[in-house]
Amino acid sequence: MQLTCHRNSLTAAFQTVMGVVPTRTTKDILKNVKLQVGGGKATLIGNDSEIGMRCDVPDVQSDSRGEALLPTARVLAVLRELSDDIVKLEVTSDATWIRCGYSEFRLSAEDPADFPPVATFEDTDYFVVPAAALRTMIRRTIFATDSESTRYALGGIQMELGADRFTLAATDSRRLAVVTTASTMIGTPEIPTAAPVIPSKAMGLIEKSLGDGTGEAHIALHQNDIVVRCGGTTIASQLVQGRFPDYRKVVPETHVSTIDLVVAPFYSAVRQAMIVTSEESRGVDFVFGAGKLKLNSQAAEIGQSRIEMPIAYDGPEITITFDPRYVADFLKVLDAGSQFHLKLISHDDRATLATDDNFTYVVMPLSRDR
Repeated sequence: MQLTCHRNSLTAAFQTVMGVVPTRTTKDILKNVKLQVGGGKATLIGNDSEIGMRCDVPDVQSDSRGEALLPTARVLAVLRELSDDIVKLEVTSDATWIRCGYSEFRLSAEDPADFPPVATFEDTDYFVVPAAALRTMIRRTIFATDSESTRYALGGIQMELGADRFTLAATDSRRLAVVTTASTMIGTPEIPTAAPVIPSKAMGLIEKSLGDGTGEAHIALHQNDIVVRCGGTTIASQLVQGRFPDYRKVVPETHVSTIDLVVAPFYSAVRQAMIVTSEESRGVDFVFGAGKLKLNSQAAEIGQSRIEMPIAYDGPEITITFDPRYVADFLKVLDAGSQFHLKLISHDDRATLATDDNFTYVVMPLSRDR
């Protein structure tokens, strides 16, 4: 089996698939990437037993058909060190040859038949979401997952699929991130009665595979797994078992005060307040008064800080204590010049931060015991 392709194209495909290759595994074969060639097309395949990825290599020239296992880290190291643009691969029964310019590498081969299969996207009934929207949605929710929780569902992102509406939700029980966009359907896919939960690792790989965010993402849901296709990349993942909390009961229906804020200056003030915090004293007091916001923090053996910024608020003074990291997580996924709405109920009730493009973030306050 032989093929010729551009080094940069092969390197980019390897880097994409490498995201699913496990660094620690009892199955050494999973440390490899499977190369499939046929019909003038080459595909790289990675698998960690729960998540699989297929990535097409563009601009391949080959009259061959076959498959081979490539040691991921070794091949990627070779590709990064080469300088010529064209790479040639030749696979024999006992070795894989990589040739580029005046360089030649011979790597030992394993049996590709032992590599676990990864699903292809063969569904004719599926959901469609703009790739740019999906990429933004994953970035706005994945940080709120909790991979260390014994409640496995909290380690994933819930995906609600509808005829014209698509929603992602994530929570670690201390904060909740929910974002919605418009969607369409091809054919007549079954709309699930119970929204599936996708592992955060799989969602992170999907976000990276979307590249520049152009085009569409195709989503096919099955009983125990989900398959997502965008361009030349397909990701198949098992679903998370467990019950995801009803996020609609967490989002407050009413509030007492609404304060409009711009991301950049507020984010700057929050980052400054975070400097004088510690593991034992994480709380920062957010004091909203007439035309002014004051952020007060103090930590034993560190010191204290006081940051002020003007705000458009003329209501009664409200003091609420947040872990500033949770507030910063929301702000860092927004455009610096954009605006959002901070909705408050009281000093000891959850606060809602919302944008005008259907992104809602709910965060619980800390108790004010100092």
